[in-house]
Amino acid sequence: MTVLRGPAVLADDVLADAVVRLEGGRVVEVRPARSGDPAAAGTLLPGLVDVHCHGGGGASFATDDPDEADAAAGFHLDRGTTTVVASLVTDGPGTLLAQCRLLAGLCGDGGPVAGIHLEGPFLSPARRGAHPAHLLLPPDPAVLAGLLAAGAGHVRHVTLAPELPGYAACAALVRGAGAVVALGHSDADHATAAAAFAAGAGSATHLFNAMRPWGHRDSSVASAALQAAAGHAAVVELVADGIHVDAGTVAAVLALVPGRVALVSDAVPPAGLPDGDHVLGAVGIQVRDGVARTVDGAVAGGSGALLDVLRFAVQQAGVPLPVAAAAASRVPAALLGLDRSSGAGRLAPGARADVLVVDDDLRPVQVWRAGRRHR
Repeated sequence: MTVLRGPAVLADDVLADAVVRLEGGRVVEVRPARSGDPAAAGTLLPGLVDVHCHGGGGASFATDDPDEADAAAGFHLDRGTTTVVASLVTDGPGTLLAQCRLLAGLCGDGGPVAGIHLEGPFLSPARRGAHPAHLLLPPDPAVLAGLLAAGAGHVRHVTLAPELPGYAACAALVRGAGAVVALGHSDADHATAAAAFAAGAGSATHLFNAMRPWGHRDSSVASAALQAAAGHAAVVELVADGIHVDAGTVAAVLALVPGRVALVSDAVPPAGLPDGDHVLGAVGIQVRDGVARTVDGAVAGGSGALLDVLRFAVQQAGVPLPVAAAAASRVPAALLGLDRSSGAGRLAPGARADVLVVDDDLRPVQVWRAGRRHR
């Protein structure tokens, strides 16, 4: 049995002085502290849930080496992300098949990876971002069916551009597999994206990035996604790092659609490393002044862990800690059903014993996953 004490961030508030008791890999008690309890360890948060992550610490999820994928998950676990979904970038179908098979073997039964995210290859060439143009494909049900099969039930969400021919058939395949259709890397207008959300798309990939800019006379996936989120029909991803979106945008989105925002890291393999030259899938990327870009200047993912994103939201954008913590745990877990399958994303009796203890500056002090201490 483990007993942790400190301010505890619960569903919508902070219990100023709480005790959280862990036993058998589960949270068994959350209560106000009393005389005789251990000293406070720090502020207690639910373990973070990152549903869009490509790697970190020099290791990639887009690999043929299970040890490398395990190292990428370990990099984020050490920084408080107790549940990570491995994101794959656009590559050749054969390469993606092999990567899906490898990652599927790391999922389930307490494995280091909680699921797979296919970010490509069915994306708009006009909004490809860091994805290589020559490897993009129009939505192809046969190719997608093979990738879903290779994922063996562990593909949790798939990013698609709804304006492309073949979208409807591929979206139906994704939903039929029990996964979430995410709209992104898209040049769609508002009407096209709104129709896709009405037909069952459930999220937007890194809102505002790699999609048509939202102008007041030219609306886009961004406007349709926020409308769907306001109607509790979708969740929007936000890379709240001051690079993908600024502090004002972070504050506005979390105020406009509270409870419907999933903070994500979009971390790439060089996250946490000094400036240098690296690769993301089949693309070379450069990290300069802590920002990852392709050689032609496109932002190529995040350079930190999800806790860094949460810290920016709180300290730079002024988002209340309970709101930011929910957006980095409970909301993404519920989006992909990880709250049901593993009990992730909550600090409550019955939940998996995933706890992140942070100091006053929101830096990690302790990390517990399924009741085991990893930091």
